[in-house]
Amino acid sequence: MQYFTSVIVWAAIVFLVLVWLPILVITRLFDRDPVHYRTGWIFRKLGLFITKINPNWNVEIEGADSIDDRKPYVVVSNHLSNADIPVISSLPWELKWVAKKELFDIPVLGWMMRLAGDIPVDRESSNKRLGVFKRCSYYLDRKTSVIFFPEGTRSRSGKLNKFTLGAFDLAIREQADVLPLVLDGTQECLPKKSWLFEPDVYVKLKVLEPVSTKGLSAEDSLNLMENIRSQIAEQLSGWRGESREQVDALSSR
Repeated sequence: MQYFTSVIVWAAIVFLVLVWLPILVITRLFDRDPVHYRTGWIFRKLGLFITKINPNWNVEIEGADSIDDRKPYVVVSNHLSNADIPVISSLPWELKWVAKKELFDIPVLGWMMRLAGDIPVDRESSNKRLGVFKRCSYYLDRKTSVIFFPEGTRSRSGKLNKFTLGAFDLAIREQADVLPLVLDGTQECLPKKSWLFEPDVYVKLKVLEPVSTKGLSAEDSLNLMENIRSQIAEQLSGWRGESREQVDALSSR
């Protein structure tokens, strides 16, 4: 039964992607907003529909209604699997994604990311930080949020990995609030090296309270990062009924 269900879901996802591409192209042609907010917003709806058509996923979102969609935030989230992207895209506001350059080279998906105005990161570039910050600043100045996975890559163990400072340096530099997101359950959505969806997976996404950077300087970025990471770890600990040490990869070192 799960084999049949997975085939149907993957077929539906491919169909949605192929339908979405021309819609996105047409939208972009008429989108005169310099940040292409509407084009990006429509692209994210693809993620929402992917979560809706999958009968295996039960997604619960908390805290999204209190967020002003045109207040610019530096959004950060823990990262558990590829399923994080459609789940976060279910949020009712547009975010420009900071993602590795290789994703933009994927046919169809990469084309849509470029149309939506997402931000590629070339990890081999010596000045990658400067280019990313410049693009992010452009969006933040025009009341559009940007989103980072500060762990850099998805957690293989489900535990919270070490964060990098980039998103927090950017937030302080731009004096933009940091908006933390916490995800859990997506690590169960699709087993490693398998295309079969797991049945009855419960996914939680919580939008925590924004953290102000007003008055902070570059020297405060480490404390800011540790504060946000601690909040995410505490939420994971509460959801899983485990100690902070059990959900934090750094605690076991």
